[in-house]
Amino acid sequence: QVQVVETGGGLVQSGGSLRLSCAASGRTFSRNTMGWFRQAPGKEREFVAGIKLSGETTYYADSAKGRFIISRDNAKNTVYLEMNRLKPEDTALYYCALDINWRVRIPTSGAEYDYWGQGTQVTVSS
Repeated sequence: QVQVVETGGGLVQSGGSLRLSCAASGRTFSRNTMGWFRQAPGKEREFVAGIKLSGETTYYADSAKGRFIISRDNAKNTVYLEMNRLKPEDTALYYCALDINWRVRIPTSGAEYDYWGQGTQVTVSS
């Protein structure tokens, strides 16, 4: 059974940084994709960033480009989301998800991901 666990959320001031971690255990495949999503109160869940677990392919939502960096450590089965220059509008519950299907692209729809973590809260104060 696959498990996905996020850590690293917290409270940070506007302009600050946080690094989220996502550890996957169980059955994973090198050609899978890991994605980060977030959901703010009263809003729809939205894609933030994704990374292929092999190669160099990454993809970012416009809101994350230039501020967030997604990376991976395959030896640890862990994906990271480094978030810089945080804004109050980045406040949300951040989820990590695993897509076990092989795809050329990085999916941005949550429906295409198979396993989800419980989420980690990120709060950015103004």
